[in-house]
Amino acid sequence: MDEKLKNIILSHKLVPKHVILDEREKKEIIKKYAGGDPFKLPYISRNDPVVKVIGAKPGDVIKIIRKSPTAGETVYYRLVV
Repeated sequence: MDEKLKNIILSHKLVPKHVILDEREKKEIIKKYAGGDPFKLPYISRNDPVVKVIGAKPGDVIKIIRKSPTAGETVYYRLVV
């Protein structure tokens, strides 16, 4: 993917920060929020433009950090499928 297009996607004001979790963090989140079953987490498609740009693969867990006017920041987790 073109570097300019990557920067446009990631810097858009409506795109929250996406971070791929490392294996340790991934295991902790799956245990805490999904009872050990990763498929109980909400999904995000491997074809999502941000998923492609950050290089996530199926099976990865992504942490999405959204800015909120009332809560400051909210964190969501998604399993790449």
